Amino acid sequence: MRFLTLVAFLLLFAACTDTPEPEPDTAQTTPEETTIPFRADGELDFLREGGSYLTIDIEIAATDSARMRGLMQRKGLPDRSGMLFVFDYEEPQSFWMANTPLALDLMFVNADSQIVDIAKYAQPLSPDPIASKAPAQYVIEVPAGFTDSHGIIETDRVNW
Repeated sequence: MRFLTLVAFLLLFAACTDTPEPEPDTAQTTPEETTIPFRADGELDFLREGGSYLTIDIEIAATDSARMRGLMQRKGLPDRSGMLFVFDYEEPQSFWMANTPLALDLMFVNADSQIVDIAKYAQPLSPDPIASKAPAQYVIEVPAGFTDSHGIIETDRVNW
């Protein structure tokens, strides 16, 4: 009888003991990659001799945080799209690609909407600065090779 009482007591004690479940090992769990979707805020036209020859969708980066983030951590852009950076003043601009996995063309545009400099095939993930050769108030980023394949040149104008 004592043996049965002892077994019952041990079973009751084991059932009442609060043993915490082991926590998942988060060190080995890789988080899902966050994808930042393209947001079409408007359209931008490339102009030559007063007429539009190409239109793209643009995402506009007009705040400090949006300009700092830019196209960082994006793996691609839809066809005929890019990002337009809007600054308060026309001045020399400098960009870097340290957290951007896309190769890009950067077009520097002055306050009169004229392309004054194009930096082609900017290397992804590079910490090297990409500086405009002339003062610019706007910068347009598009996938690398876009300016060559569409014949975009300095002196073209843009309108959005």
